[in-house]
Amino acid sequence: MTLSAQLLEILACPEDKGPLLYFESEAKLYNPRLKKSYRVDGEIPVMLIDEASDVDSAEHDRLTELAQELNIEPTFTS
Repeated sequence: MTLSAQLLEILACPEDKGPLLYFESEAKLYNPRLKKSYRVDGEIPVMLIDEASDVDSAEHDRLTELAQELNIEPTFTS
């Protein structure tokens, strides 16, 4: 399932309060600044710092390239 546009406009990383990248096909939100990802369960983003997954450099590169290829925009612009 996809997250609503209204929700995406306000979603921020709970740790640094910055924008996230939403990968619908992988059901995850990603913070490239901290290299952390947050899972999305159905239509519910799990935005708990303790539930975040650390992303290694190879995965970071993959997600960054995928975001560029798919023209994925951050959840908001600061």
